[in-house]
Amino acid sequence: MTKQMFRTFGSILALSASVLATQALAKSDITIAMQLEPPHLDPTSAAAQAIDSVVYTNVFEGLTRFMGDGSVVPGLAESWEISDDGTVYTFKLRDGVTFHDGTTMDAEDVKFSLDRAMAEDSANAQKALFAGIESVVAVDPTTVKVTLSEPNGNFLFNMAWGDAVIVASDSIDDIKTNPVGTGAFTFGEWVQGDSITLNRNPDYWGDQPALETATFKFISDPTAAFAAMMAEDVDVFDNFPAPENLPQFEADPRFQVLVGSTEGETILSTNNKQAPFDDILVRQALAHAIDRQAIIDGAMFGYGTPIGTHFAPHHPAYVDLTGQSAYDPEKAKSLLAEAGLADGFETTLHLPPPSYARRGGEIIAAQLAEVGITAEIINVEWAQWLESVFKGKDFGLTIVSHTEPMDIGIYARPDYYFQYESSDFQALMELLNTTTDPDERTRLMGEAQRLISSDYVNGYLFQLAKLGVAKAGVQGLWQNAPTAAIDLTAISWAE
Repeated sequence: MTKQMFRTFGSILALSASVLATQALAKSDITIAMQLEPPHLDPTSAAAQAIDSVVYTNVFEGLTRFMGDGSVVPGLAESWEISDDGTVYTFKLRDGVTFHDGTTMDAEDVKFSLDRAMAEDSANAQKALFAGIESVVAVDPTTVKVTLSEPNGNFLFNMAWGDAVIVASDSIDDIKTNPVGTGAFTFGEWVQGDSITLNRNPDYWGDQPALETATFKFISDPTAAFAAMMAEDVDVFDNFPAPENLPQFEADPRFQVLVGSTEGETILSTNNKQAPFDDILVRQALAHAIDRQAIIDGAMFGYGTPIGTHFAPHHPAYVDLTGQSAYDPEKAKSLLAEAGLADGFETTLHLPPPSYARRGGEIIAAQLAEVGITAEIINVEWAQWLESVFKGKDFGLTIVSHTEPMDIGIYARPDYYFQYESSDFQALMELLNTTTDPDERTRLMGEAQRLISSDYVNGYLFQLAKLGVAKAGVQGLWQNAPTAAIDLTAISWAE
C-alpha cells in the first residue's frame, strides 16, 4: 500500500468513525413497553393508570405537576398567590403557551377544564378533587382566580393530578382518540392492540426534550415481556411484570434494573355493602386469613412492603398497622363462627391483568380456602374491571393497586366502588382538608389510617414496588413513581 493509498484509507476510516459517532449521538427515538393498554387517552374521564402513563406531562399538563421525587412544582401556572384566609388562589399562567393544534392556551381554557371536572355530569374519576371549588374566574388571558369554599391544604397537590390537566373546549369531542394538549409531545398514531406513538412538539413552551419520537408498546404477557426485553426489541419496560427475571437482567451488562417505590397500595378490595362483607367481623376474619409476606414472596418474588392501611410507607406520616391484621387463620375461623358463618361462605374474586393481581389472587384464594371461604376466581380485562367492578360495583372481592398519590380521601366517598360509609371518617377528611399546620396534618393522617384499619375496610396487602428494566444507555427515567407517569421530557440516551 502506497503512502497516498494509506492516507486515503485512513481518511475513509476517520470519516466512517465520525459518521458512526454522529449516528450514536443522534439517537433520539425510544420504545417503551407497558403491560396495559389504555382504554382511551382522556385522563380526565377514567381511572385507568395506563392513560396517565402515556399522556401525563408528555401530552397534557396541569397548573402544577409532580416531579420524579414527588415534589409539586409549577406547570402551566408559573406562579400563584394565596389569600390570607387560604380560600383564594390567583394563578399567573405562562404566556405564549399553545395547544398542539396551534390555538392559544389561556385563562378561559383553565376555567373550562375546572368547570368541566366539577360539573354535575362530570365523568372525572377523581371528581372529589374539585368539590371544594366555589368558582373559577378568568380575570384576564393569563390570570385565573380560583375561590374555594374553605381552605384546602392539598389544593396545589390536587391540581398536579392527571385528572386535573388543562384541556381545550375545541378539541374535547375527540380527546379520547386524538388528544390535544400543551405538552412537549404531540399525539402521533395509535395502532389498537399494539402501540401508541408520540412526537416531539417543536412549538413547546418549555425546554425541548432530547427525544424526537417515543413509542409505547403494549405487551401483557410476562413471558413475552421477558423475551422482548432480552431480544432488545424494546428499550425500556416500565413496571416490568415478571420480577422473577430481574436477576438475569441485573447480571447482563446490556441492561439496568431500576427498583423504586410507587404510590400503589395493593389491596384486597372488599364490597362493604355486599353480604356478608357488610359485617365487620367477616372483614376482620378476611384480614387475619391473609399472609401478606407469602403473597409478596409468591407473587412479587420478594419485592413489596407490607402495609396495614391505605397509606404509602415512604410517607413521613405513615403508621405501621400491619400488626392489627396479622396472619392468624385460627382467629379468622373464630371470627367467622362469631359472625354465624362457621361453615364458611362463597364469594367472587375478580382479578385484572397485572401479575400482582393474577398471581396474588391464586395465593389469596388458597389462603381463604384454609379458613372456609371459597373465592371463585374471575379473570377480567381492564375494560371489564372498570365497567363491572369499579363502575358497576358487581363483585365480592378484587385485587388492585391504587396508584393515585395520597388518596386516602377516597374512603370518605360512600359511592366509591368498595362502598365504605363512615361519618367519622368523612368528618376527619373535612378537617384534614382545612388544616394547614404540618404537625396537625400528620396527626390527622395517622388518625385516618387507624380508623380504616380498625374498620377492616379492605385487606391491606403491600406497597407495590416499581420494577423497571431498561437498556444501559437510557437515562432520565423515574426510579420511583409518585404518580402514574412515564415522563418523557427528561429521558435521553447516554452519549
